[in-house]
Amino acid sequence: MSDTISVLFVCLGNICRSPMAEAVFTHEVVQRNLRNRFTIDSCGTCDYHVGESPDSRSSRTCKKHGVPVNHRARQICQEDFERFDHILCMDYSNLEDLKYMAPKGTEKKIQLFGEYDTDKKNDKIIKDPYYSGIDGFETNFEQVTRCSKGLLASLGF
Repeated sequence: MSDTISVLFVCLGNICRSPMAEAVFTHEVVQRNLRNRFTIDSCGTCDYHVGESPDSRSSRTCKKHGVPVNHRARQICQEDFERFDHILCMDYSNLEDLKYMAPKGTEKKIQLFGEYDTDKKNDKIIKDPYYSGIDGFETNFEQVTRCSKGLLASLGF
């Protein structure tokens, strides 16, 4: 058994929410000096943006908060279901799609990232900000930051 914990963040196109979640979680891991304990990545359920950089509003929001972003969009593949210990998606549509795609026995790894939100009053959904203004990206940043801290706490960090 490996000491490395692997985490995959998933949204629809892999340009807004999941690369932001990947960047923020990576930042939290680095801040705790745990980088060697984690494998972290993100992807989308669809191939709309494969090879593209994250949405500029997502990157700009992360950078504003001192969080570096380094990612190219990709689509989930069958190997991801075996490779990752935790497959964390942003909304119920992603959850449904992933459970449909998942090989038998791997569905238990898939859950909403919002389940780790430390503010229990909040919805478990990290809404797609693509068609909203910058405020949607700020809201996402706050959510994924809380969820990242909650996930790390649940893992004993």
